[in-house]
Amino acid sequence: MPDPSIDGSGSERARCVLAPNPSAMTLDGTNTWIVAEPGSSGVVVVDPGPAASDERGEEHLRRVLELATAGDRRVAQIVLTHGHLDHCGGAARFAELSGAPVGALDPALRLGSEGFTPGDVITAGGCELRVVGTPGHSADSLSLLLEADHALLTGDTVLGRGTAVIAQDGGLGPYLRTLEELRALAGGSIRSGKLDVLLPGHGPVLTDPAGVLDYYIAHRKERLDQVRAALEAGARTPAEVVAIVYAEVDKSLWPAAERSVRAQLDYLRSTWS
Repeated sequence: MPDPSIDGSGSERARCVLAPNPSAMTLDGTNTWIVAEPGSSGVVVVDPGPAASDERGEEHLRRVLELATAGDRRVAQIVLTHGHLDHCGGAARFAELSGAPVGALDPALRLGSEGFTPGDVITAGGCELRVVGTPGHSADSLSLLLEADHALLTGDTVLGRGTAVIAQDGGLGPYLRTLEELRALAGGSIRSGKLDVLLPGHGPVLTDPAGVLDYYIAHRKERLDQVRAALEAGARTPAEVVAIVYAEVDKSLWPAAERSVRAQLDYLRSTWS
């Protein structure tokens, strides 16, 4: 059964449907978001979830469709926060089920849509979703600002528990800039007020955006200091750095940690040169 503290959570206009794909990397599973203005005939579905390659995946997509189209609504737009398969693997099948186009920053992920660029506003759900470019976890990552709810859908840029990995197609430099920009957004104001909540791609809703982003920034700086110390202690390869810096972390997560270390080493080389 889906975790009831996550499944069905969200804000007035955004509802989470938790996919049944829990793992060490996906936490409780992938959060699919149904976004719509109350009373709107159209809805936006963000990150349909993993591929419908087994019964559970197909059941999830059909459940999302049932919830999204309740009350004679229709899915007007599918949006992908990035191209990792636990978020986008089911997009083509969900487009087939719903008849809706798929939009993303990466043209290769789009189906029947011109896609988006940062600053674009999506109104298919009757409310405004502003596209915010948030590269770092991956090069094509985007977040969606739902100003009416003072909420930001973050994909994998900020998780509901723990911290995000810098994937092979991401970069630490862009990620640090993204975190600083989101922190400025959280600490400033949007047209309708301040940012009150983060709606992540995995894990529970976060109700202290500024505090979470302060932690993320501090964590990244601490990890960089630890990597520098590991290099000074004689570590020469990413695996050797991981063995020192992530010694207390479950070894099943070391491959993901090594990808983050590679990103950290690339960042340090760029700042040293």
